[in-house]
Order: sequence, then structure tokens, then C-alpha cells
Amino acid sequence: MAYGLSSVPPLTDSHLLDSEKQLDDHIDVEMGGISGDRLDYHDAEQTALPMRRIPRPLDDIEPSHNDLNHSDNAEIPSTRSLAPLPARSRIQRVLLTLRDTLQTTFNSFGLCRIYPHRPSFEPDKFVPSSLLARTSPTVLQDTDSPPKIFAPPYPFPNMTIYRLMSWMNLGSNLVSETKVSHLVKDVMLAQDFDPQHLENFSVKQSLRELDRDKNSKKIIFPDDWIQTSVVIDIPTKSKEDGPQPYTVPGLYYRPLVEVIRTAFTDIQAQAFHLLPFKWMWKDPLDGHEERIFDELYTSDVWLEAQDDLHKLPREPGCSLERVIAGLMLFSDATHLANFGMAKAWPLYMYFGNLTKYARSQPQSGACHLVAFLPSLPDSVKDVLSSLFRISKTGMASLHAHCRRELFHACWEVLLDEDFLHAYRHGIVLKCADGVLRRVFPRIFTYSADYPEKVLIATIKDMGLCPCPRCLTLKSFFSFLGLARDMKNRMDNVRVYVMAKVVKAREFIHSGNTVDGVKVEHSLGEGSWVPVLNTFVEKLGPFGLDPFRMLVVDFMHECELGTWKGLFSHLIRLLYAIPGGSQLVATLDQRFRQVPTFGNGIIRKFSNNTSEMKRLAAHDFEDILQCAIPVFEGLFPADHDVVVQSLLYRFAQWHALAKLRIHSESTVVFLEETFKKLSQKLRKFQAYTCAVFNTVELPREKTARQRKAAQCSVTNNPSTESSGVRQKKFNLTTYKFHAMGDYVRTIRLFGTTDSFTTQIGELAHRALKAFYPLTSKLDTPAQLAKHEHRRRVLRRVKEIGGISSSDSQPRAKAPPAMSSQDHHHIGDPAVKNFVPKLKDHILYRLGELDINYCDHNFTDEQRNSVIIPNNTIYSVQTMQVHYTTYDLRREYDTINPRTHGDVMVLSGETAPRHPYWYARVLGIYHMEVWINNGDRPAKRHLDVLWVRWLAALRNHKSGVKHARLPKIAFVEETDLDAFGFLDPGQVIRGAHLLPAFASKRGTSSLRHGRSLARPRGESDDWEEHYVGIFVDRDMFMRYTHFGIGHSAMLRRIARGSLSSHSIVRADTMDVISIEEDAASGDEGDDDVECLEECEDEPEDDDAESFDSEECDDDLSDGELDDEDDEGFVGDEETPHEVIHLAAGLQFSGFKSVIGTLWVVDDSVAQHVVEAFYKNMFKDLEDGGVMDCTKAAWALNRATHSVKTKVPLEQRMVFVHIEILDPVEEREVGDDCDYEFPGGDNEIVEEVRRQMAIERGDIMEVDSDSEDGDEAENVTPEYTFTQVFTLCQQLEDACLQFGELEVSFDLSKRLQAFRACVRREEIRGAKQTTIDSYFSGK
Repeated sequence: MAYGLSSVPPLTDSHLLDSEKQLDDHIDVEMGGISGDRLDYHDAEQTALPMRRIPRPLDDIEPSHNDLNHSDNAEIPSTRSLAPLPARSRIQRVLLTLRDTLQTTFNSFGLCRIYPHRPSFEPDKFVPSSLLARTSPTVLQDTDSPPKIFAPPYPFPNMTIYRLMSWMNLGSNLVSETKVSHLVKDVMLAQDFDPQHLENFSVKQSLRELDRDKNSKKIIFPDDWIQTSVVIDIPTKSKEDGPQPYTVPGLYYRPLVEVIRTAFTDIQAQAFHLLPFKWMWKDPLDGHEERIFDELYTSDVWLEAQDDLHKLPREPGCSLERVIAGLMLFSDATHLANFGMAKAWPLYMYFGNLTKYARSQPQSGACHLVAFLPSLPDSVKDVLSSLFRISKTGMASLHAHCRRELFHACWEVLLDEDFLHAYRHGIVLKCADGVLRRVFPRIFTYSADYPEKVLIATIKDMGLCPCPRCLTLKSFFSFLGLARDMKNRMDNVRVYVMAKVVKAREFIHSGNTVDGVKVEHSLGEGSWVPVLNTFVEKLGPFGLDPFRMLVVDFMHECELGTWKGLFSHLIRLLYAIPGGSQLVATLDQRFRQVPTFGNGIIRKFSNNTSEMKRLAAHDFEDILQCAIPVFEGLFPADHDVVVQSLLYRFAQWHALAKLRIHSESTVVFLEETFKKLSQKLRKFQAYTCAVFNTVELPREKTARQRKAAQCSVTNNPSTESSGVRQKKFNLTTYKFHAMGDYVRTIRLFGTTDSFTTQIGELAHRALKAFYPLTSKLDTPAQLAKHEHRRRVLRRVKEIGGISSSDSQPRAKAPPAMSSQDHHHIGDPAVKNFVPKLKDHILYRLGELDINYCDHNFTDEQRNSVIIPNNTIYSVQTMQVHYTTYDLRREYDTINPRTHGDVMVLSGETAPRHPYWYARVLGIYHMEVWINNGDRPAKRHLDVLWVRWLAALRNHKSGVKHARLPKIAFVEETDLDAFGFLDPGQVIRGAHLLPAFASKRGTSSLRHGRSLARPRGESDDWEEHYVGIFVDRDMFMRYTHFGIGHSAMLRRIARGSLSSHSIVRADTMDVISIEEDAASGDEGDDDVECLEECEDEPEDDDAESFDSEECDDDLSDGELDDEDDEGFVGDEETPHEVIHLAAGLQFSGFKSVIGTLWVVDDSVAQHVVEAFYKNMFKDLEDGGVMDCTKAAWALNRATHSVKTKVPLEQRMVFVHIEILDPVEEREVGDDCDYEFPGGDNEIVEEVRRQMAIERGDIMEVDSDSEDGDEAENVTPEYTFTQVFTLCQQLEDACLQFGELEVSFDLSKRLQAFRACVRREEIRGAKQTTIDSYFSGK
């Protein structure tokens, strides 16, 4: 038992940081710079423009240096670590843990830190030095003995050769413009450069000097490279001989302990966070507090590890402070050249103590290359083929077994005795502040793609349980996002079965094959393989969980996995539609017309995107961010709705999962978004994919045929046919399954950008740059040599304090331009140019309130504005600086010719959308004199000439409706179609995507060339979508969760984006305050969830199918109900709602007809027309309408429009009426429907009518003149009966049969039901609007 005593000392005013002072400021604007950056955007509906376009002044917080996220500085750290569990002792001890907790004050952003243990060193200067702990002894003299490294020009004779060799080892083998610029500025123009030093210069001699010091001895670091061989045992199927040893050469590695020692003496150790802490955020809007997740050293796993470390008994006689070195591992095999078979398998190690913003920079020196893992040589096949009685299948299984053995044998070498001793007892190191501390290494994360994950986890590649973190069966992957799926992940966490693996290995060594029945039976379920897991064997006793450390891989699993698979199937669906080739060509054409954004944020789509040739993860991310308007209108109308919703939800999940900083609210938002996305994926698979017969893409067919040809060359002829193969959308893959682990991973380890494999992929660039410098023989050894040289030069550079020159292009002097030059005869863009400019100047200089937006200045007031020589100056670019949601300073470059779209705060008093949008036509600055009777005053002004855009009134957008906001240019007849704007009011650049379905036109501006069209077009896109997913900061600007955004902006966003479901981390309720009618495209989620629950087995004893989970599934659907405006409630009482029809009835109307949820306008038109036809049927002139016929008329109306209105749109109409007993009897006597059998007969009649609507029962009209309907003829088996029989069979199998067999049958029955449903749809009667009104 451990007792904790904690105290949180209050900070006095003297301890307040400068970073905690709140400052009000405007966004900085720099004129003339040429640069760009990324933006994000999230939106809801926007109202129309007011008469005058005066945006709201932007009141932003200018953070001080200490308030900002120090990720902007490459020397600032990020950490991650895992804690070992102490071995249990037979003697029970009582530990008294004294916790000296420290909580800082909240800064201007509302952030504070909570340290469970008071730190003695804090690199960010966030904590005043007076509050730091003073418990660790200071080192008086150096105890370490690093290699003798001196200042430059060591190890060369002069600075000229030193600079030249440093330039040569920049890490790039390509002579680019940047590299030549560095050559000129860093070498040739340096003050100590002397051409005479280059006489008799030899590159080879200089490289030898770099490898050896002045005494001709090799420069050896303690963490230098070691070469060794690895021995594995190959099973021989012989009891007498036993396994055969096989030696694999070529393991190059650096001792991990020595790498840790060196890292703590490196200059970057000054930015190491040695103790973890919690980020807490107090929302300035309402004062509530919640947890923040970003770096590894603020994560739960590090806090848990530090707490466990403090519970361990101290080393005898040691009172040093105990800290953690958080290790993050990356490994990935890579090709070193575009052509050939040269490969390398590097292993990288990062320190989570350093911030992720520094670790993600390839040139920061934060990456430690610690090993080159060898691959299994081809000669092993000779050994395997010589074994007695081995088949091809057995040889393949044995080869895979040897690969697994080799991998873990390499880690057997890396996890040596020194590392294990340090893991348990720590190592004493001098830290950057000169203080001795005991450092304990902890492995927290291991980032790798799926093939390497299964190697680390010692499981089969895509076995029955393919997930390396849990034991979920692959057949359960189709339940993605449902409550049972999330529960199954938590209940079946993967735990290593050491005893079973040892028993299986005994069978192998006694003569059984590695894939034999005995081996498989002994391993049991879990897709285990008979290989001892080195991580479990060596670090398991210290508390390492080797399965939890296998974090999600966003790049491979999402951008190159699930999204790539979904995008590929969307292309297949387009090909499956009649005229599909033309549709795909249209898709490629639209992608080529997507505008770029920022400095490489959205690049130009030049090639045919549908072919997906040589696309990287960044390219697929760009495709996702721009896909919504590109795919619009390419599918049939009903399927286009499904695809648009799916694309929006996927982009929304992608943006949230990739956030660089999370709060509790955004984590909950991500969790709910995942549920909605999983529903959309299942709906897409069941509804859209089931209708079309999709086949493989042309590139897939070509690749398959090429592979088959290669097999035939190697005497392994392929049995596959040369025809086109069918391709179905598959949700039962590990990559889709992994999407459900992101929330838990973020809570444990921090945000995904901290451990994404993209960091490791960037580190590959250095190896690929070194490879052309090698002789292509013994590649790992030569790569290790080049890495050694780079390390020497980097440490010499750090000692000498030499920094490379950074050249920034100077802005050219802005050209002078007379104001009269703007006038162009016949161009509406310059109409009233000068009066509008002077109005803007008077508004700016008078510092008028927003209420003056409709103020008209007189000619006398305008004449008081004097522009010397009527001259204004044009500038080509403008930089808009802003603070991102994660507390970084970034900027967007505004260029009227390329990136001219901007966003500003709405100037409306109560805006329903927080932003206005404009296209910048010109950037000007001028000197202005104001002559108001007093002494003339001179002012310098910067102005933007803009063309305004307005939101479409009839378009619903935002998170609730799963649609992007749509805007269009203001018509030229509007007085405010063009105007001027203060650059200080610009928030960010905007990414406007053409609404391709609306085509181009001249409705807003007459045809012809105009200054309003800087690119020289003669017309415009009629409508635009706002690219809210272009980057993460833009997306967060359309929520109120942006921590780094100003309180004013967040308050406006929260008040105006009412269509966003407000999800707070401290409540389980989802409150929607949207009162407008939503589009009907998202209203079928509840129906889908109801069908899922109806399909569940009724066995209450089955744990995976209990009624509680069914209720959870229904709640999932309720969260996704995007069309619940049929009910109106209050924010204070969200559960107390009233239907609108009932509200009308309570207000005095006795008989009301309403809808249960929103329907399309066209549907309402058909039903209303049919309803009143029946209400006024047989009514004579001057007669009185009988209101008691309303229910009968509604029934007949919905029945008569069944050929034009689908069932799910007809069933929503309801009639509510209050009758007294007399009226009730009269209606019962006159009603056409009489049911003597009571309620049972009514139910049967309703079922019969529903069967008729579905087409299960055919109505045969009578030939009699009186029009009486003949008896309905029921087929032998209706579609409903078939579905019922399938469901009963499936339920019985799940209740009484074996689990695997039952799920296999369930999968086949689901496929059969899909075929029956497809036949039902094909046989349904269809009609068109023209034929209906023509009576045909």
C-alpha cells in the first residue's frame, strides 16, 4: 500500500510569467513577402450579405514568446515513455510517497501545467526558477569521457576545406538551387574562405581526415557502429538431429545505452523534458477546465511510468533524482534507389523528451540511426530445399518462420545486458543543467507498418485475429464502430501466451512442421506463431507491454490504406455506371481544375488522378481534402447523396485524427465522428456498392497480368484467368479495424503526429542521399560510415557555434500606379472605385463603429481626403500572420493572381455564420492627408480591393448536415459587389473549390475580360465550396475548440455555427440548437441502426449480442441524426422536446398533419397535392370541407403517390386529431375501413399494405366497371418471407452452433439477402415526373 501526500502551492503575483499576461492585438500583416502556409476550415450555414460590406474588427490575442507552443523552435523537446512494474517481493512493504505537486497559473490562453512531482529542470521557462526543486547535487567536474572533438576547422587543416566538406555532407546528392546557394553563401562568400587553401586539394584525403584524427587514429565514439552476425535455428523435422544453426551476417548496430549517454550530452538535451506533466485548459468562454493531449511527456503512459518509477526502491546509497528517457522506435525496410534491388532495413530511435515539432524535422539531428537489420539471404532456400520431405507449402511456412526468428534474434542482440541493467537500475548521467540524475530508459512506442507489426507481435500476417493489439476475430471487423466492437476491443486485449509458445516450439523441435496440426492446436486462438517474443522475454518482467506499444500508423493505415481503398472503389463504381469511362475522364478533368493553396499544402493535380500513378501519402491527403466537389453529381442522385455524406465524414475524421493538439472535447468529437463514419461506411457498402457490379481497375488488371507473367517465367504458372475479376468493397480489413483505436491511443500516447511513421519515412531521405556516394558493395557498412561522418561534422559545428546563412529574398520595390489607371471603360469592377476608396479611408481614419456600415459619406467629406498626386502603390503579395489552434505562429501568403481568396469575421450583429469571404483583386498602400479644417494629418494606409462572395440561402452546410458551405459571387448590380478591406481584418487565406456541378456562367458578372478576373477568364464558376478541410487550423476555426484562437473568434463561432452538435467533455448529452430544416440526405441513419438491431439474435445469454449493446447501437444512430428538426427543445432541457405537429395542436388546432422528420420539398408537394384532391373529392360548389376525412385523405394520398415517393419518405406523414366521443363514433361509421377483428386485424392490414408498397404482394386490378379491387394474390414466397427465413436460420446458428461456423454462415446469408434485395430493386416499378403529369 502506498500513501500519497500532495500539496499545490499557490503562485503569488511575483511568480506570474510574462507569458500569462493577456494581450489584445490584431493580426500582423507583412507586405511584399513571398511565402505561404496551410489553412483549415469547418463550417455551417451562412446568411446573406448586408447592404454594406464592413466586416467585424478582429480582436485577436498576440501571444508572448512563452505563451506560444515552443514547437516553432527546433531545439524544444517532446517526450514519451513507459514505466516498468516492480517485481513482487514476498515481504510486504509499506511505501510512503511524498508528492510535491506543482500547478502553474493559467496563461493568456487558459493553459496551465500540473506536475505530479516538482521539476528541477524545465526547458521552456514556463515555470519560474524560484519554484523549481533544489534536491539534486550539482556536478563539480565532468565524469564523462567523450571523444576528443574540437572546434572547427577540426579535423581539417583550415576553414576553407572544413566549409567545403561540410557543404558536401549536407545530406543531398542532388545539386539543386538550394544546394548551390548554400555553396556560394556558406563557403565562397565566407570571410575565412581562401582559394589558396584549395591548392593540391583531394576529396579522398579530406574524407580520410574526417574518419581519423590528427594522430591517424579513427575517431571513435562510445556509441559507434558494431558489426556482428546473428545465428538462428532452422527446424529439420528430425528428432535425432534437432534444429540446424544458420548464421546470418550483416547486423550493424550502435549500443542503445551508449546512444542514450550521448544524447544527454548533446546540445539538444537542453530542450529535454525530464518530468512529465498534465496540460489543463480553462476555457475563457465559460471557465470550465479540461485535459489537453499533445506531447508524449504530457500523456497518461508517461505519467503512469513516472509514478511507477517513484514507487520502486532507490538504489543503495543513491539520492539522485530519477527521470525517464522516453524511447520511440521506428523501423521500416526501404528501397535506396528508384531502379534496382538495393534495400536497407534501418532502425531509428527518437527521444520522446524532445518536442515532436523538433523530431519531425529531418535536419534537426533528433533522429538516431541505431541499427541496420539484415534480411534473410536467398541462400537460406538452399538449406530449406535440402530438408527431408518438405513441400512447397511447408517451405514457405518455414521461410516465414526463419524471418520471424531472425528479427527477434536481432533484438536479442540490441537488448543486451547493459540495456536491461539500465532499464532496471538506471544510469547516472549529467544533464544539460549540469546536474547528475539517474536516467531510466523506457520504450513507449514502436511505429511500423503492418508487416513489421506482425513480426514484432509474433502473430500471423492477416490471420483469424490479425490485430496486433487485440484478439478481435476478423469476422467481427464488419461491426466497425458499434458498441459491441468497442467493448470487444477492451475485453480482448492481446496478452502473450508464453506457455503455449514454448509448448509449440517443443513440438517443432521434436519433428513436427511449423504449421502442423499439433503446433496450431497448442498455440490455440489468437493467430500466434511459434516464435519467442524478445520484448516479452526480456522487458516483460519490467512492465513493458509489447502490444500496446504498437501504436496506430496514420500514414499507412489511413491515407495509404482505408482512404486509398475507398477512393479506388469509388473509381470502380464510376466505371460500373453506364458511360463510366466518360465519368472518370470528367473526374480527372475536375481534379486538374482544383486551385492550389499555400506553400505546397494543396498541390496542382497534373496527371490523371484516377490512375493513381506514383502517388505518395500527401497526394492522397490532397485528394481527400478536395474530393467532395469533384465527385458531386457523378453518381445517380440517390447514390450521390450517400457518397457526399461519406466523403464529408471521412474528411472530418481525418482532420480530427490528425490534430496536433487535442482536448477532452475534441477527443469526444473524434469518437462521435468515428461512429458516424462507420455508419456511413456500412450504408455505402450495403446500399451503393450492392447495386453495382464493380470489377478491377485497368491498372489493377495490368498489375495482376504482369505478376502472372512473372510467375510463368519462373516455372510457376498462374491458374488465374486473364479476364476481368470482380472487386467488392471490403470493410473486414485490419486498416479499417484500426480506426477504432485512435481515441484510446491519443489518450495514452498523445496526438498521432508524435509517432506517425511519416517521421521515419522522412529519415530515409538521408540514407537515400548517402547511397549514390557508396560503391554499392556491403551497403549497410558504407551507410554506417557516412552516418558516422555526418555525426562528427554536426558535433564539430555545435562546438564551434557555426550557423548556416539563411537567405531570404528581398521584396522588390512596389511599382507606383496612378489611381486613374484603374479605370477601364465598361468594366463593372471599377465602377465608383474612387468614391468607395475614399469612403473606406474615412471609415478607417474615423475609427467608426461597426454600426456605421450603412453610413453614406457626402461629397464634401470625400473631398477632404487627399491622395498626393492621386497615386497609390500596388504590392504583389501580402503575408497574414496568425496564431494556430496549437499555439504556433504561422502565416498565409495572399497573391491576387494565385491565392487571392481570404476570410474575415462577419460584420452582422447576430451572424449565423462566423465569416465572410472575398477575392482580393489588388493590394495597395498609400499616403493620405485628411483636411478637416484643422491642421492636415498625414496617414499611411494599406488597403485591399476585393470582390465579395455570399452564402447561398437554400444550402444547408456544416457538421450536422455533412456538407461543405457553398458561396457565390455577389451580383455586379449590388452596390457592395466590390469594395475595400482593411488588411488587418483578414484572418486567413481561404481555399475556395469550384462547385463543378453548377458549371461556369456569367450570372454575377457580365461576359468578358475584367479586372475582377485576374487570371484572364471571361466567366466565373457560378458557385464555390469552401475547403474547410484544407488544413487542421482551418477546420478548427469552424469549431469553438481551437485553444490558440482568440476568445472573441471562438465565441462568434460557437454562437453562429449552431448546426454543429455541441459536444462537451464533461457531459454525455449532445445538444443540437439548430432550428432550420435540414436536407433529407442524412436522415436515414436511425433507420439503418434500427435494421441492425432487428438483425441481432435474440439470445440474451450471448455476451456479444445483449440488449444493452443493441441500445448502444441505437444511441449511436441518434448521435448521427442529422435531420431531427421535427422536434424542438431547449438547450437547458435537451431531453424535454415537443413535436411541431403536437405544438400546433396544443395551440388550438384540433386536427394537424405533420411529419416525423424532415422530407424533401418535392415529396411534400406530391403528397399535399394528392391529399387535397381526396379532401375535396365529391365536394359540390359552395359545400363545406369535412375535416374528419383528413386521416382518410392522408392515407389515400400516401397510397396514390407510391410510384413517385419512396416508402421511407411516405411513412413520415402523420395525422394528429382530438375527437370527442360523438365525433369518434361518426367517423367510425363512415370510414371505408372496418376491422371487426380489432387491433390484430388492423395490424395485419398495415402489414399487408407495407408488403404491397415493397412489391412483396401484387395488386391485380379488376376489370369490373365499379372499380372494386380484386383479391390480392400472394406469391408462394415473398421477399419478406425470404428475409425472415434467413434471419431465423442465422439466429438459430448463432444460438446453437459453433462460433466460427455460425459467422461464416451469417456472412453468406447476408450476401444472399443482398442479392435478393438487388433483385427486388430491379423489379420495382419506376416512373418519371413527365410521364406522371402526362398521365402515361
